[in-house]
Amino acid sequence: MLKSLVRRIIEAARPLSMGGKPRAPKKNVPKMVAAAEHGIALEALSRGSMNTVKALQDAGFQAFIVGGAVRDLLLGLKPKDFDVATNATPDQVLKCFRRSRAIGKRFKIIHVYQGSETIEVSTFRAPSDEAALTDSEGRVLRDNVFGNQEQDAARRDFTVNAMFFDPVANVVIDYHKGMADLKAKTLRMIGDPATRYREDPVRMLRVARFAAKLQFKIEPKTKAPIEELGALLSNVPPSRLFDEMLKMLLSGYAVAAVKALRDEKLHHGLLPLLDVILEQPQGEKFLMLALQRTDERIGIGKGVSPGFLFSALLWNEVLKVWQQRKAANQHAIPALFAAMDDVIDQQSEKLAITKRHVGDMKEIWALQPRFERRNGRFAHRLMEHPRFRAAYDFLLLRGESGEIDAALGTWWTEFIDADDAGRNALVNGLSARDGQAPAKKRRRVRSRRPEGENGGDTGPENAVENGSGGSSSGMSSPTPAAP
Repeated sequence: MLKSLVRRIIEAARPLSMGGKPRAPKKNVPKMVAAAEHGIALEALSRGSMNTVKALQDAGFQAFIVGGAVRDLLLGLKPKDFDVATNATPDQVLKCFRRSRAIGKRFKIIHVYQGSETIEVSTFRAPSDEAALTDSEGRVLRDNVFGNQEQDAARRDFTVNAMFFDPVANVVIDYHKGMADLKAKTLRMIGDPATRYREDPVRMLRVARFAAKLQFKIEPKTKAPIEELGALLSNVPPSRLFDEMLKMLLSGYAVAAVKALRDEKLHHGLLPLLDVILEQPQGEKFLMLALQRTDERIGIGKGVSPGFLFSALLWNEVLKVWQQRKAANQHAIPALFAAMDDVIDQQSEKLAITKRHVGDMKEIWALQPRFERRNGRFAHRLMEHPRFRAAYDFLLLRGESGEIDAALGTWWTEFIDADDAGRNALVNGLSARDGQAPAKKRRRVRSRRPEGENGGDTGPENAVENGSGGSSSGMSSPTPAAP
């Protein structure tokens, strides 16, 4: 702070020493875009965002819908969420809303709860200056300075993400010609691109993600430093990389985004071994099929499991390490579990996948060899596993990509769709093919106690009470999981 103060005093005094008057800083006058030009339908706004903006303005503060929501509204898209920016401090925002709470340590953001909606409210921030704490590569580590609306617009990444919308006055406020870039379908960085990438290398990933999602061209000056500065991503905390990767994979444009990463040469080192996967025909085909299916599900409004996505991203390497361990005479199943741990440990240095997702990934991988065992009651029991459906979808991808014989997936599809008799026929057909006797249905033998034990005979009532049989013994088969 002292360094910044001295610098400002020197800059302010310089014109006086030259016999002139101090010059006021140049002010960026925004373009005010009226309703007739911007065309945003107020009905497209969520009720929670409208109520939040009105409440802050009624309390005497400035408040606007900002960021991606404004961009999407102008493009005629449905925003995923609505964020609000204001000149009210976090404490002032908390006083305006009974149902709200502060989150974050470096820079407090307020979550305002409006019915089932959560509106994120942030205070205007100023851009980084020489007083900001940075690392040796220029990445900003601490930048917690409140500012005004003009400064808040300047610190945002792209011109199309830096517009403000006042739904009460029904006007869009544009400081950096974002409307013009939106019409030209151009992604342009605010300020000097190289400096902005050094401040936050994740912005390079955002370039690829937004270019893919919006199908925009990247402005040449914005694109130029990316190849040279891509290595700075290795300096980003793994948790931030995970969050950004998840946004990319769940954007509904994952295939296009991964292609954009490769075009900008950002896949090298981003996810351990992702560059290897994309350069091996088998691995690339499997990965692209997984991402394509993900995009299709998101496109029709179906849910997607992050664990499934990351299991697909890392499967090629798990498979390679597994085969190496089996070639070294390790037993297949222990070798698979060891391969899982090796790959997870290696990637955790770059990408902090949460433990919950890691658990899902390992279960999907561990079930793959079990699909090959279909004799007896094994196939029936496998369907009862909680991760059966995800593992089955994974199996189909392996068959479609050519990694394994697609007939295995076809057999399991028929098994899932069949009734009990049909399933038994499928299993018995395998037994006949392999020269085995058809599986016999086992009869459960009820244990009997001698008469007089425990003071009476062993009727059904006593069997239940003593835990030795009956429908309450807990031995009934669980209901199979829905395929």
